[in-house]
Amino acid sequence: MKIAICPGSFDPVTLGHLDIISRASRLFDKVIVAVLCNTSKNPSFTVEERIGLLKEVTKDYANVEVDSFSGLLVDYAKEKGAVAVVKGLRAVSDFEYEFQMSMINKKLYPEVETVYLNTSQDYMYLSSSVVKQIASFGGDISNFVPASIHRKIVERLQKNS
Repeated sequence: MKIAICPGSFDPVTLGHLDIISRASRLFDKVIVAVLCNTSKNPSFTVEERIGLLKEVTKDYANVEVDSFSGLLVDYAKEKGAVAVVKGLRAVSDFEYEFQMSMINKKLYPEVETVYLNTSQDYMYLSSSVVKQIASFGGDISNFVPASIHRKIVERLQKNS
């Protein structure tokens, strides 16, 4: 079974994230969407909330599992028996950082490959940060987040502003 890890903060999950997850689910037998527990960041949603939102939007994908991890991604990948880490790329600037990380990961865990999926044109400009900023000012984010979780995201982000 070919297992891939799709890691990220997903704070909050966007249609761009879902696009990458959906496409990865067609390439691998199993995709684990792994929410990073990063204590140095101040997220808008708790890890448990992000897991819940991701489970809601991926419930129709039979081969997608949602989990969380802390520590090194390669240790988590090794623990799960993953053969690949899937990363979405929006721009060249994303590639520079992701390329460096993939080289480090390869040195630490040679058995894992990094697979880059170019973000669909519709989502090249989209990030969780942009969604948070728009929502905090009362803007319409309905074209940026899955409809099934739109209300939850708006309520949280408008309450935090």
